Amino acid sequence: MPTKTNNIPIFEKLVDNEKFFREKIGIGTSFDLGVRKVHVLNREVHIYYCNGLCDTQYLMELLKQIVRINDNERQTERAKQIIENRLVHQQVSPVTNLDEAVDKLLSGLIVILIEGESTGFVVDVRSYPGRQPEEPDTEKVVRGARDGYVENIIVNTALTRRRIRDERLRFEILQVGERSKTDVCIAYIKDVADPGLVELVKQELQQMSVDGLTMGDKTIEEFLVKQGYNPYPLVRYTERPDVAATHLLEGHVLIMVDTSPSVIITPTTFFHHVQHAEEYRQSPAVGTFVRWVRFLGILTSLFLLPLWVLFVLEPSLLPDSWAFIGPNKHTNIPVFIQVLLADFGIEFLRMAAIHTPTPLSTAMGLIAAVLIGEIAIEVGLFVPEVILYVSVSAIGSFATPSYELSIANKISRLILVILVEMFKVPGLVIGTTVYLLWLAHIRSLNTPYLWPFIPFNPAAFMQIIVRRSVAGAKVRPSIVHPQNQRKQPS
Repeated sequence: MPTKTNNIPIFEKLVDNEKFFREKIGIGTSFDLGVRKVHVLNREVHIYYCNGLCDTQYLMELLKQIVRINDNERQTERAKQIIENRLVHQQVSPVTNLDEAVDKLLSGLIVILIEGESTGFVVDVRSYPGRQPEEPDTEKVVRGARDGYVENIIVNTALTRRRIRDERLRFEILQVGERSKTDVCIAYIKDVADPGLVELVKQELQQMSVDGLTMGDKTIEEFLVKQGYNPYPLVRYTERPDVAATHLLEGHVLIMVDTSPSVIITPTTFFHHVQHAEEYRQSPAVGTFVRWVRFLGILTSLFLLPLWVLFVLEPSLLPDSWAFIGPNKHTNIPVFIQVLLADFGIEFLRMAAIHTPTPLSTAMGLIAAVLIGEIAIEVGLFVPEVILYVSVSAIGSFATPSYELSIANKISRLILVILVEMFKVPGLVIGTTVYLLWLAHIRSLNTPYLWPFIPFNPAAFMQIIVRRSVAGAKVRPSIVHPQNQRKQPS
């Protein structure tokens, strides 16, 4: 990793400053970096900018105001104060060293340097390219807000602030990445979030040693929770401002990364990944029903295939009334191999759907369902039951709110199927036991992954099983160690 340049103070001679910018960031070489030179009150003024990251209209307005100084002022000895006063913008701050000026310039701010002065000004006229807030594809609701986070960190903080107008809401920003210098924001409510958790997140981010965050928040996650090869998600992602605001009020800490449309929620448990905003946009009874159906889908995605393979291998385990379960005719390919082929085939289709242009995706689905599925059954490659149970398991995966959790469950399901094929009943029992013990062993920022199931918290667990009304949910989850336990005033 390259060593950092020592803080170099701004030179009083602009020619020296210009030389530094040419050598440091390539002004005059990179076409998107430029400098506008004007004379104000017999002093030379340099305005450095980055095309594409700053708003041209604001820049032109500032230039007009600076140039008009020559028509109205004569006090050359007060040139610095007069220029500062004419910078008609709400965010103007002094800068005293060139390294800081470079960081600001490459972030989209403009840098103004004055001949004979060792202090310059930076003006925030950033206008990042990006899309408008829209409902995220993976978190759609029937009723509710249709706005969603975008790749602009300024817009994302505004969407959050709009929902929580609390004077204790804090957005602390820092830069991560030796080369990318990506803006990363830590969001929390000062009198609710655990100060130790905020400090831990801040220290982990400050200690990150990486060239850049080209993959955005995912890189932050891998440094923050040190996940390794554990497939289960240790943080929760959301692109919905209402979901993020709800977690802030519970005492969680959010991490926003510029260029990433999703926000990291931490700390989280397994059960954070099985809840969806739709449950809270319906009445408590309907929300509870939707939640139970979703739980059933998640359990189906995990255990339906291993159980079916076990019953195929051990038909004696089934009562007579359930004897129809299992293939009705002999096949040349073992059922275990058919299950693996079908499961991987659905994964191929999922990956193909992601990379297929939208106009062609419908045709691809028809080809996969009609031609491949039907012909595979006709030629004897698959028995119909395999297609049925693999499809139901896949639907359960799609019903899982968290995409990361659904993929992790798919891996666990395949491992259980392999264990059942090898050891039958002991394989399923031991595999399921080890699976639960492993989940109980996982911790995310010192938070037990299966809380409130392990360790058991009856009141919190009931809130997982049953969606309570907002008026009845008056206590924040204890797992985040909130400073203020009650959500609502007494």
